[in-house]
Amino acid sequence: MARDMSPILKRCRTLGIEPQVMGINKKSKRNPQKSRRKDSEYGRQLREKQKVKFIYGVLEKQFRNTFARASRMSGVTGENLLQLLELRMDNVIFRLRLADTRAQARQYVSHSHFLVNGRRLNVPSAILRVGDVITLKASSKKLEPFKDLAEAVIPEWLSMNWDTLEAKVVGLPKREDIDFDVEETLIVELYSR
Repeated sequence: MARDMSPILKRCRTLGIEPQVMGINKKSKRNPQKSRRKDSEYGRQLREKQKVKFIYGVLEKQFRNTFARASRMSGVTGENLLQLLELRMDNVIFRLRLADTRAQARQYVSHSHFLVNGRRLNVPSAILRVGDVITLKASSKKLEPFKDLAEAVIPEWLSMNWDTLEAKVVGLPKREDIDFDVEETLIVELYSR
């Protein structure tokens, strides 16, 4: 399986993302370099696509397939794309605050710590639907990362029972639920060239 192994803080600085969006509470000691060159329209579109791919931890082929699926759905393509990315299993675990970063959530899912609708799911890129119930395996509840989970603020489209560690997808994520700046219209324009 291919992975993006680039340095996170350096990539955040290049793409203009705060490291806190990635779940990392560090600051870069270097000053952000101001480019004197004017960005072309294609450069802005490409940077926006790279930013979304980097935040969600998706590589090009999977991102292109997700975009194709979003364009076939009814509604606005850009919002459909962000909705599909938010509904990925690894992102849902991150949004439920069961993991500190999306990369950590991806590892938890691939190590089969979670059940979806009572069945084991170890595919981080699986897209969940409304009504899916996510539970932590009984054997995993004894593990160190899941022992002392405290209640946290989660998005409205998810519900969580902290006593049983059972979550449910109660709705679809809206555009307002995205907590970082993204211009999805630029991504749509890039792929519609």
